[in-house]
Amino acid sequence: MQKLLIGLVFITAFSFAQQNQVKALVGGTLIDGYGSTPIQNSVILVKGDRIQAVGTVETLTIPDTAEVISTEGMSILPGLWDMHVHTMINGHADYSYWDKTYPPLLEKVIMPSSAEQLLMAGVTSARDLGGPLKESIVVRDRINKGEIPGATLYVSGPFIQKKPYPGTEAFRWGINGVEDAKKKIKKLADAGVDCIKLIDQDQMTLAELQAVVDTAHKYNLKVVAHGHRPQEIRQGLKVGVDCFEHTGLSSAPKYPDDVIDAIRERTAQMNLGPMFWCPTVEGLYNYEYVRDNGEHLDNDSWHRGLHDTIIADIKNSFTHKDQLPYFQLTPIRKPTLETKIKQLMDAGVVLMIGTDSGIPMKFHSQSTWNELDVWVNEFGIDPMYAIRAATYWPSLWMGVANEVGTVTPGKYADIIAVKGDVLRHINILQDVDIVIKHGKRYK
Repeated sequence: MQKLLIGLVFITAFSFAQQNQVKALVGGTLIDGYGSTPIQNSVILVKGDRIQAVGTVETLTIPDTAEVISTEGMSILPGLWDMHVHTMINGHADYSYWDKTYPPLLEKVIMPSSAEQLLMAGVTSARDLGGPLKESIVVRDRINKGEIPGATLYVSGPFIQKKPYPGTEAFRWGINGVEDAKKKIKKLADAGVDCIKLIDQDQMTLAELQAVVDTAHKYNLKVVAHGHRPQEIRQGLKVGVDCFEHTGLSSAPKYPDDVIDAIRERTAQMNLGPMFWCPTVEGLYNYEYVRDNGEHLDNDSWHRGLHDTIIADIKNSFTHKDQLPYFQLTPIRKPTLETKIKQLMDAGVVLMIGTDSGIPMKFHSQSTWNELDVWVNEFGIDPMYAIRAATYWPSLWMGVANEVGTVTPGKYADIIAVKGDVLRHINILQDVDIVIKHGKRYK
């Protein structure tokens, strides 16, 4: 018994020492998230789960006992954020079938798998929008406790809409009147969600919609709203939603002038802070390429955490990629995407990286870098803007910028590194070399 106790004490002490050993990331070019000139020959000291110091090889002394991790030839960034993911789905092309078949596996298999795939892709934080309440909370909390690996999730729980689609009641809640709206939002707040997700808000009365937003704000919850239709945007702006999703408007060539004028009116109100938007363009923009050149669908990164039978089921669902109903209008929508993004930017919104990850043929292990690639290489958006849209701005929106989002002493050590110059070649983020989350190295 005495030997056993001595052994346990030794193991505990060794584990504690490992957790508190300083890690030193040495030599790479640091893009810290603030948008200023990158730091060459950088040194980042990490102790426990926090960043201890940031400097250069000339200015910062590396402790003799530190674990030195060479980042020579690499770009170093804050861990990425994806502000629009769906961990309850993973690329399957038949939603109605998925919603009938996989609910029993969401909590134990599907959602943990999605969260881990995000993490291994360099996404250390994600906003998970529209999912069953219990499962969303459980998976988020298990990750936060360190019981399972995964991106830190900020969850909305169920979609809030006027009437749920048949068969989706487990993760879509309908609103029937002002008092019901208040009751539903309070229930979500009491359960501990991190934000509220609205869809089809143009089908609600203005009073119902106002009750949703006001009740959410009463409980310090921000509201994310779809921007699929002009009236969704008009109504959302009237009641003060905090972020819009998607470029929307189907194949219409651009946003109507009155919608853009209303957005400009909102962005001009400095006292309200920035107007945020997640355009989620990549799934649409790249569809024709995926349809005709689907080799990347064989990349097994999206298999992580999934049973072989689930993998086979997902693959079989898009055997005929050209026949998927989800994407039949997409070729007509594609030419409108850049115009709409430029309209939003010209109107003064702050764009954030969000991908709709999990939709047909879009996997959590691949979606985020693809979104960044389309922004920069197809639409000509400045790469530093794009990186801040995936680091600093999301952390600010979620209210956690004092903890994550930049590489800053005192914040959590959520850090990624990739070989090459990410400001010159943004698509190198498809193969992140180092992933550190809360000081723990996962890759």
